[in-house]
Amino acid sequence: MFQKVCEGFTRLLFLWVILACAVGYVHPPALTALQPYTEWLFACTMLGIGAVLRPADFLPVLRQPWWVLLGSLAQFAIMPALGFAIAKLLRLPPELALGVIIVGATPGAMASNVISYLARADVAYSVALTSTSTLVAPVLTPSLTYLLGSAWLPVQFWPLFLSIVKMVILPLPAGFALRYLLRERINQIVVIFPAFSAIFIAFICGLVVALNVDNLRQVSALVFVAVFLHNASGLLLGYGAGKCYRFDARRRRTLALEVGMQNAGLGAVLALKHFSAQTALPAALFATWCIITASLLAEYWGRRPVNDAENP
Repeated sequence: MFQKVCEGFTRLLFLWVILACAVGYVHPPALTALQPYTEWLFACTMLGIGAVLRPADFLPVLRQPWWVLLGSLAQFAIMPALGFAIAKLLRLPPELALGVIIVGATPGAMASNVISYLARADVAYSVALTSTSTLVAPVLTPSLTYLLGSAWLPVQFWPLFLSIVKMVILPLPAGFALRYLLRERINQIVVIFPAFSAIFIAFICGLVVALNVDNLRQVSALVFVAVFLHNASGLLLGYGAGKCYRFDARRRRTLALEVGMQNAGLGAVLALKHFSAQTALPAALFATWCIITASLLAEYWGRRPVNDAENP
């Protein structure tokens, strides 16, 4: 019963994000007090993810490294390029343009693993892709942000690199160690960690909204259009990349979700720390929107079993 409640809570991540954003908009002081702790909040999400993962989850990387390499290539080629193109196409203001670039340069969202399960996709492949993109993020995320974002505002590589190491890389092995120390006992409480991660991500998105109340009242609808185009194009091109790679239908579904869903919570924290609250706005909106669209897509795919006609 406890496990089902926690799993149900985690699956409603999009609802908690929407509620937190609503609270941040209506009563900003309820969440602005969290601003000094955003890095710690995100580090806690990664600690929980490290506690959930098992060594067996990384076996697909060893058994089929080319599939993981191709998926990661699609992840870090499609979304940053889309972010740059959309920012140029819509002529976004510099801070919002940089925010869209940061979203594109972040690794895949951990929530994609749950969504892949609901969509009857390849969950093992999803975990392998998310884990790989997260591990290479300290190098690729600041590099791509510097390369593409410098067209609008100055970007420093090393501060971004160190922040990602502190928030992402260090908490993961701490989570692994926690799982190792507790051994079988952790299986009784492991479902708590994704639920806590859902809460922390919701708090981060709500905080960004709370810090942008005035900006939200003035911001052009273009930022919403940018988020919509970024997410929809990522899902479509991710699926298309799977077709080009001649993946089967389940793996194509997985790649679409991995590419279309970004770890925008990480993007929001990086933007808050190194740039501005306005730069974090596209990330907060993307985090909310990509969960909604991916959940709807999973509902559709979940009712449509994979058949041989979908396979190459």
